Amino acid sequence: MKKQILCAILFSSLATLTAHAQNAVSGQVIVDYVPLSNYIRPEDSVKTGSKSDFKRIQFNLEIPLSTKVDSLGNIKRWSWKMGAAYAKMQNRDYEQQLFPTEMLNAEIGLQYLTSLKKNWSLLTFASVGIYSDLVKVNGKDVLGQGGVLFIKRFKPNLAFGFGPVLSNSFGVPMILPGLYFDWKTNGKVKFNVNFPQGLAAAYQVNKFMDLRAVVNLDGMTAEREKNGKSTLGGFMLLTAGLQPQFNLGKNLKLQLTGGSTLARMYVENDRSLKSFFKDKKQADPRFSPTFYTSVGFKWNMPY
Repeated sequence: MKKQILCAILFSSLATLTAHAQNAVSGQVIVDYVPLSNYIRPEDSVKTGSKSDFKRIQFNLEIPLSTKVDSLGNIKRWSWKMGAAYAKMQNRDYEQQLFPTEMLNAEIGLQYLTSLKKNWSLLTFASVGIYSDLVKVNGKDVLGQGGVLFIKRFKPNLAFGFGPVLSNSFGVPMILPGLYFDWKTNGKVKFNVNFPQGLAAAYQVNKFMDLRAVVNLDGMTAEREKNGKSTLGGFMLLTAGLQPQFNLGKNLKLQLTGGSTLARMYVENDRSLKSFFKDKKQADPRFSPTFYTSVGFKWNMPY
């Protein structure tokens, strides 16, 4: 589990990759909430009386800069991507402060998608952002990412991609593997598996409403000063629940989600190569399962 903090950072780039072209400004605003739940001590897995919650608002936007599709269906597309997430945590009855009380993740990036031969596409992206606990904001909070993914579309509803991802999350630039997987089905019941974001099964009740069962993997990251060292700390959140989606017109959707946290943990590592390859002596801090809810608006406006 020692690579979880890295996965949390890469979510911002990989979880929202678009492997098809569209001339539309798309975006979403999501507010989610996890109520107070018990802190489980890592050294002996004892559920303590200490409690923490998690409240967050997220905003993501994609703006196409140019899209060209030739007569053979080949695509060349440039787009801006930007996003921000702010989380506020309440930590009760701890003997010492273990977790941040605020986190801010904000980034802006450029993405280029082009068609290659035989149903292959090339997706390149680069982004820079601030990942901070807002205690002390400086240059150490700025993290950059970039990557190249080769995407094979086996069928109109099935795509797989792989390639190198460059990140300075551990102080020095490191090349890490990046993966992308997207599978959908059509019909009255629709299944969608999107790695690393999650999976969903949707039933179309009528033209105004879909009912979904969803499992989502999410995270936030912050650079923190601890004992005079720069560290990366992050929350990992695995949730499952029911999600009715309401079509409020051709280009606007409302999503309401209610369910449970299957796993919620906090991972922290020194920003060094030694820390990245070092096995931890004990498990990461985690919290007992509890209720999870969110409200989200998504839009897709023709450009």
